[in-house]
Amino acid sequence: MPNKTAKPAAKATVAKPAAAKVPAAKPAAPKASVAAPAKAPVAAKPAVKPPAAAPKVEEKKVVTQRQGFKANEFVVYPAHGVGQILAIEEQEIAGAKLELFVINFIKDKMTLRVPTAKVANVGMRKLSEPALVKKALETLKGRARVKRTMWSRRAQEYEAKINSGDIVAIAEVVRDLYRSESQPEQSYSERQLYEAALDRLSREIAVVQHSTETEAVKEIEAQLAKSPRRNAKAEATEGEADAEGDADDTDGDDTTVADEAA
Repeated sequence: MPNKTAKPAAKATVAKPAAAKVPAAKPAAPKASVAAPAKAPVAAKPAVKPPAAAPKVEEKKVVTQRQGFKANEFVVYPAHGVGQILAIEEQEIAGAKLELFVINFIKDKMTLRVPTAKVANVGMRKLSEPALVKKALETLKGRARVKRTMWSRRAQEYEAKINSGDIVAIAEVVRDLYRSESQPEQSYSERQLYEAALDRLSREIAVVQHSTETEAVKEIEAQLAKSPRRNAKAEATEGEADAEGDADDTDGDDTTVADEAA
């Protein structure tokens, strides 16, 4: 009997070490709590992007008209002739804001910027009305008026008329400096002034009449051919002296031209 009771006691001591292994699995729980906070800093990045959009708030005003002139309109600038206003822009110069007309001269391949406040001072104007263009063409048919003064003084007067921007005054220069085939040739300086005046006049006539410059030049030359001075000179080529006073004027003019050419 004593031997039977001893065996169950031994089995009980062997079963206790198996229960001690269960607590060893508990340390795995803290690992899950460490991995979770690592994702939190990523959410703070979008807050940095909004300040970059602040400089784009400023917007430039688009101006289409100032001082009675509009963008894309053709105008006459006295020192350069006919040009087109490309835009009216605002620039900051020496801390002050200025509005400028951006004028393009296609034939001269030049762009000019003129302050809108100084348009009256520089003499910029709109294109001539058709009635005024007709008056300029009528001027070409008149008698040439050439003063018997030094060429240098006359040249200054011609330049002043060309740069005045007055279409009738420019037509007077073309009329006075024109030479037909039956008349003595122009000197180099005369030719330069004549071509400058003819270019200014033909450009404006072409824009007003919606034609080409070539057509405008032909129209100008046709009007010049109707001048009484040209016809009187053609009749006097054989050296005949007419009783008319016109012959004396033309002879005096031609002698002046001959002296200048020499």
